[in-house]
Amino acid sequence: MNKASELAVVAVDPTLVLLTVEEAARRLGIGRTTCFRLVSTGELESVTVGRLRRVPVAALPVYVATLRRAALAA
Repeated sequence: MNKASELAVVAVDPTLVLLTVEEAARRLGIGRTTCFRLVSTGELESVTVGRLRRVPVAALPVYVATLRRAALAA
């Protein structure tokens, strides 16, 4: 397998309750910029810890459920 075809494997710590925006984006399968936009518009819940912006793990299934409801209503 060459370097271009190798997949990066990222360990997921199931004990984390807060994720960085990048970690949340990875779990949702979306881009980092898109995830930052969702956080800034309030579509994806986030909290501030000191100067850091974090996404609660519980906010991810809430966001996905919102997307599913919107898709079913359309």
